[in-house]
Amino acid sequence: MLTPRRRSPTSQLTLGILLALALGFGVGVGTQSAWAQEAETSTEAVGTIGAIAIEGNERIEAETVRSYFSIGVGDPFDGGTVNKALKALFATGLFADVTIRREGGTLVVRVVENPIINRVAFEGNRKIDDTALSAEVQLKARVVYTRPRVQSDVQRILEIYRRSGRFAAKVDPKIVPLPQNRVDLIFEIDEGPVTGITRISFVGNKKFGDSELRTEIETRESAWYRFFTSDDTYDPDRLTFDRELLRKFYLKEGYADFRVLSAVAELTPDQDGFLVTFTVEEGERYNFGKIDIESKLKGIDVETLKPQLTTFENEIYNADEVEKSILALTDAVGNFGYAFVDIEPAVKRDREKRIIDLTYQIAEGPRVYVDRIEIIGNVRTLDKVIRREFRLVEGDAFNAAKVRRSRDRIRGLGFFETVDVQASPGEQPDRSVVTVAVQEKSTGELSFGAGFSTADGPLADISITERNLVGKGQDLRLGFTISARRQEVDLSFTEPYFLDRNMSAGVDLFHRITDFQSESSYDEKNSGIGLRTGYSIAEDLSHSVNYRLSFDEIRNIRSDASRFIRAQEGNSTKSLVGHSLLYDRRNNRQEPSSGYYAGFGQDFAGVGGDVNYLKNTVRAGYYYPITEDFVASVSGRAGYMFGLFGDDVRVNDRFNLGGVNLRGFASSGVGPRDLNTDDALGGNVLYTTTLEISMPLRFIDDVDIRGRIFNDVGSLFKVEDEGNEIADISSPRASGGVGFTYVSPFGPIRVDLAQAYLKQNFDKTEIFRFSFGTRF
Repeated sequence: MLTPRRRSPTSQLTLGILLALALGFGVGVGTQSAWAQEAETSTEAVGTIGAIAIEGNERIEAETVRSYFSIGVGDPFDGGTVNKALKALFATGLFADVTIRREGGTLVVRVVENPIINRVAFEGNRKIDDTALSAEVQLKARVVYTRPRVQSDVQRILEIYRRSGRFAAKVDPKIVPLPQNRVDLIFEIDEGPVTGITRISFVGNKKFGDSELRTEIETRESAWYRFFTSDDTYDPDRLTFDRELLRKFYLKEGYADFRVLSAVAELTPDQDGFLVTFTVEEGERYNFGKIDIESKLKGIDVETLKPQLTTFENEIYNADEVEKSILALTDAVGNFGYAFVDIEPAVKRDREKRIIDLTYQIAEGPRVYVDRIEIIGNVRTLDKVIRREFRLVEGDAFNAAKVRRSRDRIRGLGFFETVDVQASPGEQPDRSVVTVAVQEKSTGELSFGAGFSTADGPLADISITERNLVGKGQDLRLGFTISARRQEVDLSFTEPYFLDRNMSAGVDLFHRITDFQSESSYDEKNSGIGLRTGYSIAEDLSHSVNYRLSFDEIRNIRSDASRFIRAQEGNSTKSLVGHSLLYDRRNNRQEPSSGYYAGFGQDFAGVGGDVNYLKNTVRAGYYYPITEDFVASVSGRAGYMFGLFGDDVRVNDRFNLGGVNLRGFASSGVGPRDLNTDDALGGNVLYTTTLEISMPLRFIDDVDIRGRIFNDVGSLFKVEDEGNEIADISSPRASGGVGFTYVSPFGPIRVDLAQAYLKQNFDKTEIFRFSFGTRF
């Protein structure tokens, strides 16, 4: 590969002038000076330009070259004009070299054209692909090659690598000459290793330690377990964001005068990491003083707005609570139809008393109605899929709370990377245009899962899912699961808005085999179909109805199994209709920190088939944030079932207790049991309750571990079977313990350690319960 040398534009310019002076205007600088002096006093002595000749041009027309400088035929031969002409020609970037000389009355301009780039290629890049690099560089195929542009592109490539944490990257541009004054431009890249963060330290912090402040910023110190994140690589933009995060943290804690004086990142002497140092000035801590609201809006009493405030006199100043109060006031005022109000907190600071008086000033604005709702960015998803999640329609009075709720519902679909809902003024002063800008993401998924749990042992699953089938919001899933005790195949389809109504409908096909040998000495096989529908009665109240036809078989019963289980060996057909009612006010269904829920359900088996029973269940839970990090909760579940038309409830349909629903006891470890065979028989009456406190465990900076302290109480009893060998006691069982959940790079890990302290001597207990799983 060749690397031809090229003169820099400055050296080319100087050489061109000297050549022009030596060849055309004299043999040396002194001669040119004399000619220039003569030109100043006598134009005739110098002469005029009779013709302009262009030499060396191949692609560029001679007239085009002449158009780039201001010298024309009839102009005097003048050194200053020639100098300007040289600069003008070099400034075009089209020429590698330019010389000007005089031959009699002719001004001869000789040019060497810069080559044309045939192609741009990258070699050695593995972490950043060609597409990303090509989008960043300015030089492209069929563009004129110049060294300044090449060096500029080298810096652009280096900047890309620096932003990905590779500060040791090197870029060497090479050119390959081709016929017809063309070249291939090749950037040879040595990406180098990732430059991590060796240490993060703070200077000037007295109220909070370094370890606590590290948890508040996004940049992390390098560690072996952070191979799935780039937060431990140096990024100047992230460092700027960290300054803002520190400011927000201190303002939340009452330090209204806090400042970040500097944030400096220095490479270590061996160039393998950065030392990041934040220098801060904490200032004094403030409390809230007088809190008030001023409003110029007609028809709004400020006293009715004060309950919306989360800032209170004499409490520690908290900028987050000020922002929450502004949002709450905006929503409250928005409910009256004022969409474009401006709420500003007027702050009066008393540095001596260290208090801040705060007045929320609500600026006057017109009552606004929704003119239209516009949706942009949805390429695949149909408009109606998004519109049906809106709590507003065109013509309604603008309601900020409903707009925010609509945005949350659209985000909850899971179809979009981003969802941005903005209100802008319409054509009339009292009209508003609500614009929903979305960015779609892939909703199809082929996933493989692996894990281990105390209940199921080793587990693996494969699933194919499409959550937005043909852009209609429909959900289709095919799953395969195999574990030490369970094998399952299921196919499900869900239409979230059946018949364009706010009602979901779905169908499920299933086939599974479950091993209950360790608990009850039998295996169970189930195959069937299920139909379901659900709808919302109110915003937080929903109702669902389902039908299931299942062909069940109790098989592989051990010869020494309980006689009550052996009596139920064989096939049965279950035709079941059920429904459930749920009222849910939790702030998050996966990890709630506040709110409550209550539910009730019934299953009636006997609509055909040969299994007949009625099952009733109730459940409820309440979550209360003790502090920002500590959450207390109480939850419970109760159930009662009985046989119909003279039938007993079969062992595979009864409730079971133990394991995940009563920690400290093994799966099916509590309830009626055959003492002769030690087989669990299940029960018809169930109740459980759990008291729990959860909190973050900061053993390691920025590692997401949540701990818990819990106490479980419950019982399972009552079977129709009769015999002296059956132990069926309704007394409560109880256990207490601790546990933690860690969302690791390999999947969630859940560990519980529990000790049963109220139990019967025939119960099966366990101290340790573990589950781990990942999907990829």
